[in-house]
Order: sequence, then structure tokens, then C-alpha cells
Amino acid sequence: MNEEQYHHCIRAYSDALFRFALKNLKDRDEAKEIVQSSFEKLWIRKENVDATGAKSYLFTMAYNSMVDYWRRIKRMSDIDENTVQQTTKPNEYKGLKEIINRALEQIPEIQRTVILLRDYEGYSYEEIGGITGLNESQVKVYIFRGRQTLKTIIGSLEAVL
Repeated sequence: MNEEQYHHCIRAYSDALFRFALKNLKDRDEAKEIVQSSFEKLWIRKENVDATGAKSYLFTMAYNSMVDYWRRIKRMSDIDENTVQQTTKPNEYKGLKEIINRALEQIPEIQRTVILLRDYEGYSYEEIGGITGLNESQVKVYIFRGRQTLKTIIGSLEAVL
């Protein structure tokens, strides 16, 4: 990969990479850090990365950085999800976007990641497998299970009201 191809990657993939990180982390600063770190790793390894595989490489680096971030956060504090759920007021209407975001927060990280990559970013099962290190059938299973869980969470009347 040469310098021109690297700059093309920045223009082409930085927004999608930021959306992916932000949707998973819900922290703008940390999402920016992950995007910057991913592009830095690409620059360091630019001789070893083919320009056609740069997108997958960037998303893989971002995903791995997010996993490290989640592990670091998990060690620092243990968040009780029941407390978060109890702070919402019953019978208060929430916007659909907020409902979906809260539902996404309740499913396991790997399911959330593959659903976001598939439904929000439009990646194929094969590309998601390359990014996450899973095989195609595992990706399909995680997406199916995640969607089923989301359907259960969002399908309840209390989630909408």
C-alpha cells in the first residue's frame, strides 16, 4: 500500500469506522481513539497490507481495540444492569432510536457487534467473520440469536411505553 492508497482509505472508511466504534462504545472520545489507533496500525503495517484488504484490516483492528477496551472497563468497574433498568420511568414514551439503543446494550457484546456490522454497516457474513475472527456459520448464529433477543426485548409493551 502506498501513501495515496492510505489517504484514500482514510477518506473512504474513517466515517464508517467511527460509527461502528461509537455505536458499540457509546463514547465519542474513545471511538475517536480507536479510529486513530486503527489508522496508525495500518500506517505502520502499510507494506504488509494490500489496499484491497485495508477495509477489513481496519475494522478488525477497531474490533480488537474495542474488545481490549471492554476488558479494561470490566476490570475497573462492575456495572449492575438491574440498577440501570430501574432508573427508567415506567409509562414514559421513549423514541424508537433510544429503545433500540437500550435493547442493543442488553445483548452480549459479540452479538451486538455482528448485528451492527451486518445491519448498520452492511457487511457480508464472510466479511464479518474476517473482522471478528469467527467462521461464517458462527456469525449467522450470533446474528440470529441477537435478533431473537432484540425481538424479545423490544417486543414487550413495557419497552415501547
